[in-house]
Amino acid sequence: MIGKLDLYRVFSVVAKNNSFSRAAKDLYMTQPAVSQAMMQLEKELGTRLFNRTPKGVTLTTEGSLLFEYTNSALGLLDAGEEKLLEFKNLTTGQLKIGVGDTISRFFLMPYLEAFHTMYPNIKLQMLNGTTSEICNFIKSGEVDIGFCNFPIEDSTLQLTVCTDIQDIFVCGEKYKTLSSKSLRYEDLLKFPLIFLEKKSNSRKYVEDYLLARGIYIEPEFELGSHDLVLEFARSNLGIACVTKEFSKDYLQRGHLYELTLKESIPARSIGMCYLKTVPLSRAATKFVEIIESKSLNTRRTIRKA
Repeated sequence: MIGKLDLYRVFSVVAKNNSFSRAAKDLYMTQPAVSQAMMQLEKELGTRLFNRTPKGVTLTTEGSLLFEYTNSALGLLDAGEEKLLEFKNLTTGQLKIGVGDTISRFFLMPYLEAFHTMYPNIKLQMLNGTTSEICNFIKSGEVDIGFCNFPIEDSTLQLTVCTDIQDIFVCGEKYKTLSSKSLRYEDLLKFPLIFLEKKSNSRKYVEDYLLARGIYIEPEFELGSHDLVLEFARSNLGIACVTKEFSKDYLQRGHLYELTLKESIPARSIGMCYLKTVPLSRAATKFVEIIESKSLNTRRTIRKA
């Protein structure tokens, strides 16, 4: 006797083909066996699922409703089986990561390289977004893991700090004389300011810090990427707020100059996040292990130095 799950699988194939005979070919069954299976399912459910005609079959209203749920359920089962296969050997599968361009370029790239070397058959899919967008990607299942600017306040997410970063103010050659002075934040307001756009978590962190000290900023330029902020500052369009760790090349080459402030902005972090309630795939678990092991080694190296 065919089990209930098998009956639903046969039902789904018949519904997609609108034919017992075509479904039988797809299922490697005889047409009478397919017909008998559907009669059995209709009997167990106590309702007619198909309108039978000489040209084939069509779903009844009840059949259409059942098909929506059956198709979804079978899709989840197939996804589950794929996850199990991935868990066993990591010879196939996909890892979806949400991350912004800057964090990807200056922090994540070595980890991606290490993971790809170890598991070359795992497809890496990167979804770009701001911190708030990445958190939404995680919750909607569009990505497995996200890498964001902290702090994040969200009880549904598992948060892991990866590395600390420092926000600073920089200028180009035009304002170079400012770099030899000790400045207050109020002094910066006399000059054109260059910031990331408002939806950026980095911008919000600095802006909240300044507002807490009664300083309200109105940037002349609000840009969509950290690289643009650096280039605008280099072009002498104003004083820019940037992440020091992501600006080292500009600072070391003398394209930009760091300003000295009487009070530094507190350091913040880059971190990894994923849903607490949903188990990670095998590929995601391995990637997390790589991140955690390398981050730990980095911290140990810093302490020894």
